[in-house]
Amino acid sequence: MNILITGANGQLGNEMRVLSAAHPKYTYFFTDVVPAENTYSLDICDKAAVSAFVTEHAIDLIVNCAAYTNVDKAEEDEATAMKINADALSVLGGQGVKVIHISTDYVFSGDEHLPCKESDPVAPRTAYGRTKYEGEKRLLAECPDAVILRTAWLYSSFGNNFVKTMIRLGKEKETLGVVFDQIGTPTYAADLAAAIFTVIECPMWHPGIYHFTNEGVCSWYDFTLAIHDLAGIKNCQVRPILSEEYTYKTPRPHYSVLDKSKFKKTFGVEIPYWLNGLKRCMEILNRKS
Repeated sequence: MNILITGANGQLGNEMRVLSAAHPKYTYFFTDVVPAENTYSLDICDKAAVSAFVTEHAIDLIVNCAAYTNVDKAEEDEATAMKINADALSVLGGQGVKVIHISTDYVFSGDEHLPCKESDPVAPRTAYGRTKYEGEKRLLAECPDAVILRTAWLYSSFGNNFVKTMIRLGKEKETLGVVFDQIGTPTYAADLAAAIFTVIECPMWHPGIYHFTNEGVCSWYDFTLAIHDLAGIKNCQVRPILSEEYTYKTPRPHYSVLDKSKFKKTFGVEIPYWLNGLKRCMEILNRKS
């Protein structure tokens, strides 16, 4: 099977590259709009270019790890976010091959008090959430048997993310205020990549929308304390603050826990606890530092 992986230079794309070594029976084509080493250049918004690439390389499956993920900038430039997060999904979904696509908890309002199920009504409150939900609809219109994995609070040893920011700030500052009234589940991109391979390797194809994060829940404050503990940062006092004490350009979900029962039941897997995922990521970051 020939697999096209878009967004190869991002957090998830890089984790897919690492994990692909453990699945050598497939042939991979890693692409990004700006290519790096061992990647192809491909603009997923360019229908002709995508069609030519799929045909030339006899692609059987597309794994879309590409996205416009800057929540604040999306508010200022929703047109660009819509192009990458939605228009491109019409292109990818129209290639006549299977698609696995990554979506987000931001399709929900964030006001929930119980873990969100795939069947719960969506109510995105940000440009990012609106464009990602539009992408889901565009993909399913073109490719009804696609698999969509909604995730949240993604981090990795690759790229820029909350974990790396908190390590940097913990080393620079004596005190740090972090919100404690936003609840979710940190998700190690390597575990999401493993979930994608679970979908790929399943004997049967199970189309539909699924939720996937690591297990458990915490606040950003709890997450930060765990990061600092594992990074050996001892001279920074982390203070819990309310969301209203922090100036956001764009509202953040207060509760973004996703119910993963459907994924676990369908694919028969256990999902790692968020703290265990963080420990594995921190081992890599500590070796690099």
